[in-house]
Amino acid sequence: MIVPAVSFSAWFQCIAGCDERWPLTDIRYRCPHCGDLLEVAHDLAALREARTGDDWRALFDQRWRGRTFPDISGVWAKREVVAPHVRPEHIVTAGEGASALLPVPGYASALELGEVLIKQCGVSHTGSFKDLGMTVLVSTVKQLIADGASVRAIACASTGDTSAALAAYGAAAGIPTVVILPAGKISTAQLVQPLANGALVLALDTDFDGCMAIVRELAERDGVYLANSMNSLRLEGQKTVAMEIVQQLGWAIPDWVVIPGGNLGNVSALDAGFQTMIELGLIDRAPRICVAQAAHASPLYQAYQRGFADFAPVAAQTTLASAIQIGNPVSWKKAVRALQRTDGVVAAVSETELADAAGRADRYGLFTCPHTGVALGALEQLVAAGTIARGARVVVVSTASGLKFADFKIGYHEATLAAAPSPRWRNQPIAVAARYDDVRAALDRGLAG
Repeated sequence: MIVPAVSFSAWFQCIAGCDERWPLTDIRYRCPHCGDLLEVAHDLAALREARTGDDWRALFDQRWRGRTFPDISGVWAKREVVAPHVRPEHIVTAGEGASALLPVPGYASALELGEVLIKQCGVSHTGSFKDLGMTVLVSTVKQLIADGASVRAIACASTGDTSAALAAYGAAAGIPTVVILPAGKISTAQLVQPLANGALVLALDTDFDGCMAIVRELAERDGVYLANSMNSLRLEGQKTVAMEIVQQLGWAIPDWVVIPGGNLGNVSALDAGFQTMIELGLIDRAPRICVAQAAHASPLYQAYQRGFADFAPVAAQTTLASAIQIGNPVSWKKAVRALQRTDGVVAAVSETELADAAGRADRYGLFTCPHTGVALGALEQLVAAGTIARGARVVVVSTASGLKFADFKIGYHEATLAAAPSPRWRNQPIAVAARYDDVRAALDRGLAG
C-alpha cells in the first residue's frame, strides 16, 4: 500500500488537564499554571487517518533493524509516533533500541511459568535503557540550537546510567554536558563513562534527590537544558520498549511486564507505549504491569499499600540497586496512572532477594544487573503469592548491562556483600594442583553435583 507523505504533530500538555498546549521546541518541564509535570501528546487522529493498525504494524516490521538511517535505531524506526518534530538532519543516534527479547526457558520452568522473556535494554550503546530517551532529547536540543536557541549545556542528576547516556549523545552532537551525581554512590564503570566522553562531572555530598534539586535550580536559573525524566521528551524514546516487546511477540500481548522503578519515568513510558498502540489499533489491550522497587527505596510501594490514597517521599537507604535508590521520584503521578490503567501492582524487594534472584537467573545464561535483580525478585514474589498465575507469559525489562556492575557480581560470589552475606547461588573457583589425576578428581566431584 502506498501512503502519501503526512506531516504529523505532537505537543506538550499538562498531566493534570490544564487547557493549554506548548510546542516540543519550547524549553519547559512543568505546567506554568499548576506546576504539574508535562507529557507529550500526539495528533492521534492524523496518525489513524494516515494508516490502519495493520499498516502501522507492516511499516514497523519493514523498518525493524533497518540498514539505512534512521531505521538503524529502534527508536527512530518509530519516529512518527515518537518525535515527529525532529528534522532528520538533527537526529543523533547510536543505533539504540531493537534489543533482544530473550527467552529463558530454564528459569521459566523453575518458576512453573509458561514463558519468561528478558527485554535486554542494557544491550545498547552506553549499556542501559537511558539511550532510548536520550537520543530524542539530545536530537531535540541539537535542533533547538540550530534554530537559534541559547542552550549553555545539557545537564542531569544521575546515579549512573543517565549520565553515561547524556555524555555520550552530547559528545556525538557536539553539545556540552554537565553531570551532577552523589559522591561515592555509583559504580566505577558508571562513573568512568561520562568522564571518558568529556562531561563536566560534579560529585556532590548528597543523595540523588539532593542532586536533582540542584539540577532543577540550574535549569531554572542558569540556561542549562534539563535531561532528567521529568523532561517528558525522554519518555517518548523509552516508550518504544513497550512497542518492541509486542512487535517481537508477533504483535501479541504478554500477560505481565515487570519493570524496576526508581524515578518512575520508565514505567510511565512503558504505559505510554501500550496506550499509543491501543489508540492506533495495533493491539486491543495492555498487559498488567508490576513496578519493582528496592525495599530500601520504595515510596511507590508504600503508597500502593495505602491504595494510592496519598504519596509521601522517603529517605532512600543504601541499596545494591543504586540506580533506583530514589526516595522522591519525580514521575510518581504518571506511574500511579500507569498502574491504574493496567491493573498493575507494586512490589518491594529486599537486598537478599534481589541478589539471589540475579544469581539464580544468571545460572540460566543471563548476567543481570542489580536493578534487573529487583525485577526478578518481584517476579518470584508474585509467582509465590499466586498473583502471577502458573503458565503465564511474563516479560522482565532488564534496564542495564551486568557488566557495569562487576563489583556487585564479584561481591556476591565472594560472599562479601553485607546486604547478602549468605549467597544462595554462590560459585567459586577451586584451587587444584596442575596434575591430571587431581584435575580429573576435581572434575568428577564437581560434575557429580
